[in-house]
Amino acid sequence: MRGEDLRVSDDALVELDGDVPLGPTTDCHVVRTNPRGLGFLTVTVALDLTADPIDLTAALVDIPSVSEDEQAIADAIEAALRAQAPWLEIVRLGNNVLARTNLGRPTRVVFAGHLDTVPVNDNLPSRRTDGVLHGLGTVDMKGGDAVMLHLAATVAEPTHDLTFLFYECEEIEAVRNGLGRVERELPDWMAGDLAVVCEPSNGVVEAGCQGTMRVELRTSGVRAHTARGWMGVNAIHALGAALAVLTAYESRVVDIDGCTYREGLQAVHISGGVSGNVVPDAAALRVNFRFAPDRSVEQAEAYLREVFAGFDLTVVDAAAGALPGLNAPAAKSLIAAAGGQPLAKLGWTDVARFAALGIPAVNYGPGDPLLAHTQQENVPVEQITRCATVLRELITG
Repeated sequence: MRGEDLRVSDDALVELDGDVPLGPTTDCHVVRTNPRGLGFLTVTVALDLTADPIDLTAALVDIPSVSEDEQAIADAIEAALRAQAPWLEIVRLGNNVLARTNLGRPTRVVFAGHLDTVPVNDNLPSRRTDGVLHGLGTVDMKGGDAVMLHLAATVAEPTHDLTFLFYECEEIEAVRNGLGRVERELPDWMAGDLAVVCEPSNGVVEAGCQGTMRVELRTSGVRAHTARGWMGVNAIHALGAALAVLTAYESRVVDIDGCTYREGLQAVHISGGVSGNVVPDAAALRVNFRFAPDRSVEQAEAYLREVFAGFDLTVVDAAAGALPGLNAPAAKSLIAAAGGQPLAKLGWTDVARFAALGIPAVNYGPGDPLLAHTQQENVPVEQITRCATVLRELITG
């Protein structure tokens, strides 16, 4: 097929004079030509939010949206919501798309899902085989986004008022997180009686989340020629004691409201060295601490300073965890609809932002979180269908 006949599913630059490999197709339209006259077109997707959430997931996956490059997917979502869910109030804030009902219901449920993915790893476009949808974002978290969009466009009279938050830059540093911007600039959009973050949870309610802290340990030494190493002090060797602590570390296990959290302490980066014949005079070790939500950020820092006593320790970044929040009536309804025993969320998710505002929050979405960020990312399509069914029951029952 030639470029001028093209139907594609992502916001891409398309060569007019070359053959182009096609993935799953979605109707699109041209919005501009390349200003340098190189024969390229920019294409915008038209999403059908009333379609099967499985097909909608594939369409979202086929719109590349690596962190800081979410405009195309945000444009598509905003346009689709405005056209197909006219009963919603819709606001665009950067590449965050916010939508909500204002029906005067006594309770409000907030759904949140990030639009960005980690970088592409030869895992686009999407493909479906034997009941499994493969591709970047199928797990983290375009399956959850698709379910949210489908509900937004097909449930006009929910029993709760609903808020849908589609946001940018979750996969990179916390200061760029779009949900944080919403909280700062439009805080009333965060309000609700229950927040459901549709991150992958294998279709099981995951309660709360662990906190995370990254610290850097620095050591200093004295440079010398390695032929006369005894005249120097090796800063890299000085990190040995910290590495020994990490090797011997045993996880603390905590049970909170029937959910078992398991803490973790891992070295994630080490640096040092001047050249191949110089004793290094500086070295640094970065450590990530994942801590149970019964610890505050301050308590987590105090613990690390005790564990690494004697080292020059600097906190690089930190985010508090979130307690399970399973006692809210809407949370109980979700658990009943989903079935099974809620599990502890061991990673950090944006449920912590809602918990900090006093809003009970849980994780619930399709996909195995162990596959997130891997080249092999995939989700059983039945999980997408099941999650859509459960959340529909929550908001209509």
